[in-house]
Amino acid sequence: MLKGFKNFVMRGDVVVVAVGLIIALAFSTLIKAFTDSIINPIITRAQGGHSTALGWQLGAPGNAATYVDMGAFISALIYFLILAAVVYFLIVVPYRIFQRRHGITVFGDPVPTKTCPACLSEDIPAGASTCRYCGTAQPSAPGRTVA
Repeated sequence: MLKGFKNFVMRGDVVVVAVGLIIALAFSTLIKAFTDSIINPIITRAQGGHSTALGWQLGAPGNAATYVDMGAFISALIYFLILAAVVYFLIVVPYRIFQRRHGITVFGDPVPTKTCPACLSEDIPAGASTCRYCGTAQPSAPGRTVA
């Protein structure tokens, strides 16, 4: 039972989705801090509201609704960078090592591609002899001979 769970969790798509979700949650915190601390006070300045911290008061002194709180934004940015580093070093790197032991390359360099001269699709594999979209014959890759 535990072996099946381990196999499920260590599938490439599950880990990729988990990493993406964690980064998205951290990024959403960053965006929320940006909107709450910078955008909202600028918008609220047109209406009228009290706070002190690292930032600028746009309205009446002490009005928290019109205070651009750069401290909260910088804090959220630092939080995002730390969380991204933790995810990378505690999840991505060990997962990459685990998969490499099994002969699978994950989070590697992208496969080289070329552009089809007929339909201008940009994601044709460099070694392809025909375009997957329009079927046009593709020129040989440099250094490759066709038998």
